[in-house]
Amino acid sequence: MNKQFPQIAAWKYLAAGGGLLLIIKLLLAARLDLYSDEIFYWLESTRPAIAYSDLPFMTALLVGIGSALDAGNTLAVRVPFLVMGSSIPLLVYWLALPITDKKQAIESAALTVCIPMGGFLGLLAVPDVPLVFFGLLSIGFFERSLRTDRLAHWLATGIFVALGLSTHYRFFLYPAAAVLFLIYFKGERHQWQNPKFWIAIGIAAIGLIPIIWFNIENQLASASFYFVDRHPWEFKASGLLHVFIQAAVVTPPLYILFAYILWRLLGRDRREKRNEILIASFALINIAVYLVLAPWTDASSTTLHWPLSGYFPLLVFAPPALREIYSLVKKKWGHRIAINAIVSIPTLGFIGSMVAILGIGSQSFQLPIQNILGTGILSNKMAGWVEFSNHTAGLLNNEFSSDQPVIITDNYYTAAQVEFAGLSHETLTLDEDKAFRDGRISQIRLWGMGRQAINNFPGRSVLFITEDSTLNVLEKEAVIDEMCRHVTTLDSLEGLSLFNGEKKFSFYRAGEILDFDSANEYRAQPCPYPTRAWIDPPVEGAEISGTFHMEGWAYKEDIGIDSISLLIDGNLIAEVNYGITRIDVAEAMNVKTDPNSPNLGFNYELDTTKLANGKHLLEIQLIDEAGGTSLYGRRVVTIKN
Repeated sequence: MNKQFPQIAAWKYLAAGGGLLLIIKLLLAARLDLYSDEIFYWLESTRPAIAYSDLPFMTALLVGIGSALDAGNTLAVRVPFLVMGSSIPLLVYWLALPITDKKQAIESAALTVCIPMGGFLGLLAVPDVPLVFFGLLSIGFFERSLRTDRLAHWLATGIFVALGLSTHYRFFLYPAAAVLFLIYFKGERHQWQNPKFWIAIGIAAIGLIPIIWFNIENQLASASFYFVDRHPWEFKASGLLHVFIQAAVVTPPLYILFAYILWRLLGRDRREKRNEILIASFALINIAVYLVLAPWTDASSTTLHWPLSGYFPLLVFAPPALREIYSLVKKKWGHRIAINAIVSIPTLGFIGSMVAILGIGSQSFQLPIQNILGTGILSNKMAGWVEFSNHTAGLLNNEFSSDQPVIITDNYYTAAQVEFAGLSHETLTLDEDKAFRDGRISQIRLWGMGRQAINNFPGRSVLFITEDSTLNVLEKEAVIDEMCRHVTTLDSLEGLSLFNGEKKFSFYRAGEILDFDSANEYRAQPCPYPTRAWIDPPVEGAEISGTFHMEGWAYKEDIGIDSISLLIDGNLIAEVNYGITRIDVAEAMNVKTDPNSPNLGFNYELDTTKLANGKHLLEIQLIDEAGGTSLYGRRVVTIKN
């Protein structure tokens, strides 16, 4: 070891960095609402099974354990994951200790908080946390089994592999790496004749039972999703960017360090060193498989978090690799540059961890951040659900005081949020497309929560909810049409708009659910289809002056438009001229039941000289024949007189 290399008290950095991340995770875990994946795992936890269509039982079990601490509390749901995620540095230390030495093992542990996608492990109740947790335990006990041949270590290896296989299909890469190692490394090939090794395999195989059982019982629905339906299996050149995306996610210096460690571990001079090849096998399989498959698979997963499991084992040899790099840089450019280069690697990584965790946590501060950055910047998947639950509870009390309605939603995660808030245990969803994309449609149908189950509740009243901010007009029209075919009437209730309109919900009261025979020949009428409209001109960003001619069209099937008004900067300017004949619109849009058709056009002569020069927000307000109000065409224009 070079004596000039700084002897850093790594445990202090681990305590400070890990402690800071833990405090932030605890605060955010309590503030952030559950997002779509988490809320579905919670839904699974309320319906115990050994496997589900998307995952085996482990994630749901952990969520259920957390929920048992305090029902309806997001922090409680995440507690088991926070514990597991926060223990990753300890597991890396435990893994590294017999391979290196105590000092370097502590340094390896400290570096765990410098992997950005690993820094926030535990903040969310997702399977990546137990997958990495059980993965590190299985590697550590496998190494100890090879070294000591103790039965206890072999048993522990089998147990943790079984638990990992009960977490996710991706855990298959861990036993695959162990097999690769035993084939490649001559010094351990005798393990194939070791009865203790086969005992471990037998125990590990128990972890396959949930996956096999579900697939046999459900026509391979789960396996078909993961290995057929989820991925395009067609070459896409964008997948070749996998390396660069991973480098950006991990931070380029740290990614280069990992590549250097792998190169050193697999070098010829290391070929006969068991521990080096062992660690390289687990790291390489968990990284290279996704690298090779990236052009053919689901890019949103393979290019982001899936390779994470491959980086943690490499931390075992990160301290000596950093010392080697320090020596190389020092010889060529001197001590100061070498120190700066080495220190920058974990520093940038830790900054990346902070950026990642604060980026996710920013959702809990929607409005203050919107005031700074504007709209359209933040995700709101983990925000607004408390307000949604309160609004829904108010409607249930005011509109359904004498009966308990069936709650039907346009997506499965809204239905799950309703149940999480304790508002109903009779929730259904019309969702087919997203549930199919997420591998959950089979499970929803098995639970009797899908659209096929609606007619099982004949005569019941309904509260129907759509999350409009996730739907385009055609999608909204389709779900409204579907709902109208199941109920006698469908009337709009008070909607909910959050975060300056970035998260919006519509609520409807349905009279009664039709029985199956009636549903085939009847639909609610009038059906509250969404208003369709168009403004042209002016377009977004247009410069206008003098008297500016505006025109467009609007219609609302079954109901019709009563009036349209022009709003500028939120102020009512005038009611526009509506009712101009537009046969072209009626034909092109296939308008069938709007009572005003084909008189669907509007125009207005806007005198811009009455307005100040500069940018203004323009939109139209549409009032339908039933009294419903909606806004359309929000755009910024510049008045220049």
